[in-house]
Amino acid sequence: MPSFEPLHILNGQAAALKDIPSVPPEDFRRATLDCVAEGARVCALFGCPAAGGRTRLYMLLAHPRQGQIAVFSSEAGPSYPALTPDCPQVHLFERELAEDYGILPEGHPWLKPVRFPHRENGAPRPAEIGMIDFYRTEGEQVHEVAVGPVHAGIIEPGHFRFQASGEEVLHLEISLGYQHRGVERALAGGPDKRTVHYMETLAGDTTVGHATAYAQVMESLGGKNPGFRAQTLRAVALELERMANHAGDLGALAGDIGYLPTASFCGRLRGDILNLTALVSGSRFGRGWIRPGGVGFDIDWATRDRLLERLEKIVRDLTGAVDLLWNTPSVLARFEGAGALTAAQAVELGLVGPAARACGLSRDVRFELPSGKYRFSQIPVATWSSGDVFARAWVRWQEILNSAEFIRAELESLQPEEILTAIPGPAPESLAAVLVEAWRGEICHVAMTGADGRFSRYKAVDPSFHNWAGLAQALRGQQISDFPLCNKSFNLSYCGHDL
Repeated sequence: MPSFEPLHILNGQAAALKDIPSVPPEDFRRATLDCVAEGARVCALFGCPAAGGRTRLYMLLAHPRQGQIAVFSSEAGPSYPALTPDCPQVHLFERELAEDYGILPEGHPWLKPVRFPHRENGAPRPAEIGMIDFYRTEGEQVHEVAVGPVHAGIIEPGHFRFQASGEEVLHLEISLGYQHRGVERALAGGPDKRTVHYMETLAGDTTVGHATAYAQVMESLGGKNPGFRAQTLRAVALELERMANHAGDLGALAGDIGYLPTASFCGRLRGDILNLTALVSGSRFGRGWIRPGGVGFDIDWATRDRLLERLEKIVRDLTGAVDLLWNTPSVLARFEGAGALTAAQAVELGLVGPAARACGLSRDVRFELPSGKYRFSQIPVATWSSGDVFARAWVRWQEILNSAEFIRAELESLQPEEILTAIPGPAPESLAAVLVEAWRGEICHVAMTGADGRFSRYKAVDPSFHNWAGLAQALRGQQISDFPLCNKSFNLSYCGHDL
């Protein structure tokens, strides 16, 4: 047990900064390790400038058993014993602290850049981009394969460095950060008219997820929740986003193994689901739909009926296309056993979302720490235990079915109500933390305000930030030719990492 009592808050709850325990570095470390040993997971670890040019560290841990988030802080010196050797899930957070604040986590096993730097004016320094050391494996027949950062197709930049013996991957190192946009820095001093647009573009395919997290942050700091109808419409938007991306991923997995029937159908059906979102908001990605205080677009009865009718047809067509996967031995032969992770590895690395649930973990914010509409309407948690490509595909399919059922029930029970209410300005000297289960997994937004109620710090953690290490681990012992399939089964966001 920690030697002090962390501040425990509910998902979406705000607290005064003065109520957050500030403890010595050794207690900060001990409390983190103790909480993780008890089953908590790290949602965010970040720094904030403090008096005297020092840095204050903030730790947020989700306690599924308690349904709460533990928060505590410590003032860091120029160095401290790294947590990573004892708690691998913080490895990227500690690298980020070293990069942003010059704090040295002594003993960190691989302290290299998370993102390549920008000058103060935001201009990149090309001479330094990509110039880092990579882990090397020596031995007879060991060779190195470098892929990227520029790729074929339309994916974003990322470098993959394989150490392989023949076709077997011994080690994969993933280097991202080529498109560091400085979004968190741009959010300081907000909120203002631009803020919600930053949120909607943190990761474009997760527009609804990040906008929902931001809206709940603002409502927490303002001390006022939106109406029931608005919360329902937000949940519908979130589940539509999940369905569209999962359908696209199932089609892409089929395409990666050359199974074109499912690939072709799912590509079209993903578009049909995106069009349901556009039917309401005018944007296929749902931009403008989620706003602090509620939603920007309502659904009239005629639109509701059209949504339900089209949803029914989409699910019927998707079932026909996706069932082909499960009934084709050659597909299963490629999916089963490929890129497998164990539940213990998923816990150690802090994986979230479908990647964690495919390892048998019931890790889902909608179930563990529900907020918004999910406090009143439960949705089943889809899990599978094999941890391989098949499991990640199967979990996605089950989530599509669960989301469709959820959307049907919510639309049929909609009640008339105002969809947007005015939210008071953010409380000063406060912290608000929000977790949202987006289609890739857990999103964490943390906002801190100064005496003027403006953001003194805004931390956003995309689920990709937790899961890239899982992809690297899943490739060990695999054939190097399996990389595209394994990579697609995670389908992580480059820009969500490169905030």
